[in-house]
Amino acid sequence: MTIEPIIQIKSLCKTFKGNDVSAVNEISLLVNKNEIFGLLGPNGAGKTTTISILCGLYTATSGRVTIDGKDVETDIDSIKQIIGVVPQDIALYPTLSAKENLNFYGTMYGLSGKLLKDKIAFWLDNFGLTEAANKKVSTYSGGMKRRVNLIAGILHNPKILFLDEPTVGVDVQSRNVIIEHLKEINKAGTTIIYTSHHMEEAEHFCSRVAIIDYGKIIAEGSPTELIKSNPNCSNLETVFLHLTKRKLRD
Repeated sequence: MTIEPIIQIKSLCKTFKGNDVSAVNEISLLVNKNEIFGLLGPNGAGKTTTISILCGLYTATSGRVTIDGKDVETDIDSIKQIIGVVPQDIALYPTLSAKENLNFYGTMYGLSGKLLKDKIAFWLDNFGLTEAANKKVSTYSGGMKRRVNLIAGILHNPKILFLDEPTVGVDVQSRNVIIEHLKEINKAGTTIIYTSHHMEEAEHFCSRVAIIDYGKIIAEGSPTELIKSNPNCSNLETVFLHLTKRKLRD
């Protein structure tokens, strides 16, 4: 199998005004086409900041990022056409229905007419939301909101999908449905970059992971490789705790 990088990050740094400590500090990473890459770390480690730079929400202080051969600093408009973003916070209008929310987001991605209608119907059915499609999102459970939030990011069949804690705060059933559909999306050719606090989920979901702490990458490899390379660690969670220590992070 040919390994082809689709995201290249070189010496990436981000320091926010009024803060002497870098949120992201000299990160260099390669994410290969069609893989599921996990960016894992404690609260405040720099995960969301890194994802935000890759999506064009933040400008890097220094360093370079290319996505599918395009420079984030100069070609972000082109990049936005091929990426999907599922944020940690629910990015839905609570007074609108799921169908209305998805129609809005689909239109933003340039979809319209029967194509958009069919895509919305397809994904609502796949995620078990057809019966609630016309109900206000404010009446939904946490798991239902997460599923609609995810659909909003994949309607346009993105080449690259960024997921920031996509299963946080949901029940086991919703989590399983979300993960299984993400695996299918990946098999269909979408590269996934994923952040999470669920180490067991990441261990079985990701092909490779990088562990970030205090803005720096402290470990990188497949879950199996990281477990083997850290004596006395039986799973990814124990590796994570070993490398990041057990001090509480707020």
